[in-house]
Amino acid sequence: MAPNGTEQLRQEGTDAGQVLAAPDFDTSVPNAARIYDALLGGKDNFAADREVAEKVIKVVPHSALACHRNRAFLGRAVRHLANVGIHQYLDIGSGLPTQDNVHQIAHQAAPGSRVVYVDYDPLVVGHARALLSDAANGVMAIPGDLRAPGKIIGDARQLLDFTKPVAVLLFAILHFLTDDEQPHGVVRSLVKALPPGSALAISHLTSDGSEPDTDQAAREAYEGASAPVVPRTLEEVSRFFDGLTLANPGVVDINLWPKAVPGYGGPLTFYGSVGTSTS
Repeated sequence: MAPNGTEQLRQEGTDAGQVLAAPDFDTSVPNAARIYDALLGGKDNFAADREVAEKVIKVVPHSALACHRNRAFLGRAVRHLANVGIHQYLDIGSGLPTQDNVHQIAHQAAPGSRVVYVDYDPLVVGHARALLSDAANGVMAIPGDLRAPGKIIGDARQLLDFTKPVAVLLFAILHFLTDDEQPHGVVRSLVKALPPGSALAISHLTSDGSEPDTDQAAREAYEGASAPVVPRTLEEVSRFFDGLTLANPGVVDINLWPKAVPGYGGPLTFYGSVGTSTS
């Protein structure tokens, strides 16, 4: 079974990310990407990030397991996209590199695939570039903020050919945009920039099925972090795919896509799906 508790938060002496941090890098501010890394059992995080991760696990004991299941869903989605002939990927909010990264899965399924990783955390981009220095051609990491989709698309053109289908991957990132930041409008802008035959793959945190007190405690755990967390309902997540053709079985618990994961018994944490465009 995947890790599922505070004992999984690796604290192996000096923070591995420190060597990549700029002199003015404030490690006292918890960062969403590094909190996620801590929940995955990674070592590229700081004490402030681990503190938030521990709070999250305390109120939502299955949160570490849910993060591992989200990574597994990412793998299934990329393999599906490769199988339907999409060989270019724009992974926005990619987070710190871990095992089974998008380029590894894509290259295994379709050698020659191109992957652009995007993150707004300089530590993430610096670490990704260091790890990718020995990777195969066709992979790059760039800085970018999801709230500026036009700039991301423009910078991604350095590697991706937008006359051919591109898959935009938004895994565990949209719930860090508040409603005031118009996440649905951001996604529409990204999809509008894609050529026919392109795709959108999303995983999104939800509080559907959870107790209100648990939901509130989880939100409070992220107070003071680099971004708040905003779980959304099935209807709200489904709206991100407006105008796209959804792969079966539609927008569902990620552990039920494209079919039930063997041995899965809940609880619901993320919704997700893959949609493709025709125009």
